[in-house]
Amino acid sequence: MSIEGPVRQVPLVLQVSERFRAQIESGAWPRGSRIPGENQLATELGVSRGTIREALRSLSLTGLLEPRVGDGTYVRATNEISGVLVRDELSASLTHVLDARAGIEAAAARLAAQRPDPDSLAAMSDALESRAAAGDLDAFVAADAEFHRGVVVASGNPLLLRLYDAIAEVLTESIHQTATMPEDHRILDAHVDVLEAIRAGDPEAASQASYALIETIKQEAKDPASST
Repeated sequence: MSIEGPVRQVPLVLQVSERFRAQIESGAWPRGSRIPGENQLATELGVSRGTIREALRSLSLTGLLEPRVGDGTYVRATNEISGVLVRDELSASLTHVLDARAGIEAAAARLAAQRPDPDSLAAMSDALESRAAAGDLDAFVAADAEFHRGVVVASGNPLLLRLYDAIAEVLTESIHQTATMPEDHRILDAHVDVLEAIRAGDPEAASQASYALIETIKQEAKDPASST
């Protein structure tokens, strides 16, 4: 089979959409922000408004962008996986998100306990300290998200980490929905149990502790008045 023949240039719309995708992935256009208007983008890139419109439309279809009539276009997600979840409202059920977290994090905790890494253990411990010292909800959520990602990092499985990062926005939102200050002592204890089981090199205990943590979060989310 011959591969000879003309090399076609990448269509201009695709080039522009990739520029926009890079802006989103780099954080130059943060999630939740309104991006520049079509006229400004067309002027900056030296292309027609029609090209800009088609590029924006392609990213809206993937869930990365959200056009709002009369208000402009906003960044909805930073990657296609979380974009699809948001676009199709697959993440609407908190229970479903927590169940997905339990599956990923329990598998990660089991792997992490098979070969406890001092650096990973230190990072998770630091995240727990940051949670305890957080002065507001946003700082608390950021520290908690760092702890849970730290468990996945400790697994040593790059594919598992890539999967976790791909849906990190949805997972972090679940933390926002369930976090309370002051924190129920049962939830804090459950986090410590995960860390200590990994530190002890007990894969079964680490997996069970990770599942138990999510179940405790579920319980607290259903009945926040039970917090003591």
